[in-house]
Amino acid sequence: MKIILIKYGELTTKKDNRKVFINILYNNIKKALVDYKVNIIKTRDRMYVETEENIDEVVDILKNIFGIHSIVVATRVNTNTEEIEANVLEVAKNIEFNTFKVETNRSDKSFPIPSMDFSRRIGSLILRNIPNKKVDVHNPDYLLHIEIRKDYTYIYHKEIKASGGYPVSVAGRGVLMLSGGIDSPVAGYLAMKRGIKIECVYFESPPHTSVMAKNKVKKLVEELTKYDSSITLNVVKFTDIQEAIYKNIDPTYMITIMRRMMYRISEKIMEKTSSLCLINGESVGQVASQTLTSMSVINSVTNVPVIRPVACLDKLEIIDISRKIGTYETSILPYEDCCTIFLPKHPVINPNINKAIEYEKSFDYNSLIEKAVNEREIIEIKRNNTKFDI
Repeated sequence: MKIILIKYGELTTKKDNRKVFINILYNNIKKALVDYKVNIIKTRDRMYVETEENIDEVVDILKNIFGIHSIVVATRVNTNTEEIEANVLEVAKNIEFNTFKVETNRSDKSFPIPSMDFSRRIGSLILRNIPNKKVDVHNPDYLLHIEIRKDYTYIYHKEIKASGGYPVSVAGRGVLMLSGGIDSPVAGYLAMKRGIKIECVYFESPPHTSVMAKNKVKKLVEELTKYDSSITLNVVKFTDIQEAIYKNIDPTYMITIMRRMMYRISEKIMEKTSSLCLINGESVGQVASQTLTSMSVINSVTNVPVIRPVACLDKLEIIDISRKIGTYETSILPYEDCCTIFLPKHPVINPNINKAIEYEKSFDYNSLIEKAVNEREIIEIKRNNTKFDI
């Protein structure tokens, strides 16, 4: 019988709270495979997925689930020598190779033959029954794995790399400030990889920004649901605040004040969603608002943790990740967001915090923030259930 083995990787470093991590991973896998007839068996050091469905489809879904280090499609047989040998030959005869190596892991110590001896035995069996094959222990074409466990033995030759990291939700919830550009979806992906359940916030400024820009962000969230079963998007109307900034603030400080307002709004959404941190795609030195001085002045409006997963990555490194996760082509679509309208020619790169505070006294931003938070649109985007065209 074919069965899928799920190996944990980094989860194996956990001790007392390992069970918590495994239970969350189990629930995430269950949600991801809700449309498939599967039986998921969890143990302390791995999981097994039994299915009669298309195994390749199931494996493709599992590859994107954080917390899984690698995946193996194995043949499962009863732990007795005759059955193992018969199935090894059946597996090996269906694969093209010239050289091979056998690795046996005997976790069931009641099995009478030691690992090294059993590997030699299986190697000899292959040489006798399949012509023109050679053993190469250093660089084989075909590496046959045999895992001998108490109830069953697993035979496989290919290990598929998965996404690694920690299961989504194990670290709590965070609010991702999603702009629609290249960097913030990558930041969201990297945050999820460390076990954070993301809740997105997007700032729109109709009529200055289009419905197409909003749909673009929905599409980005949809693409991120490959890594989580559902993601909530909070769409905040930022028009009144942005127009107030344009009318009342020195042009050089407009971006600084705008970002401070976004942080304040995001923190309030964080409180309403029981989140523990803010997440954004800021990268040190990339634009005027992302110099260390600017980041310090902007960040000063909040005391909550702000996670910047791409802060020290080059732009090309960020682009490489965005291509890998499937967000790049959507991110580069040419629809303006609220960060690109009312853009001053010469924004300040080393703002003074006292000046920023003084400028903010020129209008009543608190009431505008409350209105924006209370009137935000909340959209739940689920994996495979929602498709957005741009």
